[in-house]
Amino acid sequence: MTESFSPAAQAVLDAATSVCHPETEVVAFQCTRLEVAAALRAAADQVVPDAANYLRAAINSVDWWDAHDQIRAELLAIAAELEVRM
Repeated sequence: MTESFSPAAQAVLDAATSVCHPETEVVAFQCTRLEVAAALRAAADQVVPDAANYLRAAINSVDWWDAHDQIRAELLAIAAELEVRM
């Protein structure tokens, strides 16, 4: 594959493909990308969930929520990048 990914997306994809034993590179590569994207979305939902307003009110720290939202956005951006580039 000659596609160019961001360093973050490439690192995630490399980690996923290093544990796979694809039968055909192209089919396995595309399947792996979708699976990794789904796993990243699930991880984002578990580790940094989209917080309800009552949680934001309970933890009154703008800096904390900014960091939370940034981490979630970065994970979801990598997932979107892997999904889009087919």
